[in-house]
Amino acid sequence: MAKKKKQNNPNTIAQNKKARFDYFIEDTFEAGLALEGWEVKSLRQGKIQLNESYILLKNNEAWLFGALITPLITASSHTAHDPLRLRKLLMHRREIDRLLGLVDQKGYTIVPLDLHWHQGKVKLNIGLAKGKKQHDKRATEKERDWNRDKQRIMKYHA
Repeated sequence: MAKKKKQNNPNTIAQNKKARFDYFIEDTFEAGLALEGWEVKSLRQGKIQLNESYILLKNNEAWLFGALITPLITASSHTAHDPLRLRKLLMHRREIDRLLGLVDQKGYTIVPLDLHWHQGKVKLNIGLAKGKKQHDKRATEKERDWNRDKQRIMKYHA
C-alpha cells in the first residue's frame, strides 16, 4: 500500500519546494489569479505543477509563466485548453511597482511558492528571491539533515 503525502494545510493546492531549495526568499506577497472555469476544476483535483514556473513583469502587470494546469478528461471539448498559458496575477499597483524596482535594480527573481484557497478564491504566494550558490544549497541540506537527526534523538530520549 502506498503512503499518502500529508499536506500542511488543507487549503494548500500545490507547493514549489524547489524554489526554497534554489533561492533565498527575501520577502513574500500574496496575489490572486485570473483563471478560467476548467482551470479551477482542475485545481480542485490538484492537477497543477509549479516546479518550472516563474513570474514575468511586463507592461506594469505580473504574469504567471510556465505553470502547468492539466485539463480534466471530462472538460468541455468545444473549447481549446492551453495548459501552459500565461495567467495574470491580480496585485495592487504599489506591489507591482515595488517588485519591478527590485528586480531591475538589485537583480532579484520572483518565484511562485505555493498555491492555496483563501475564502473560496485561488491565491498564489510569490517570493522575492536571490539565487543560491552550490555551497549554499549544500549547507541548507546539511542543516535540514541535522534538524531531522536532532528530532529523532529527542524523540527517543524524551
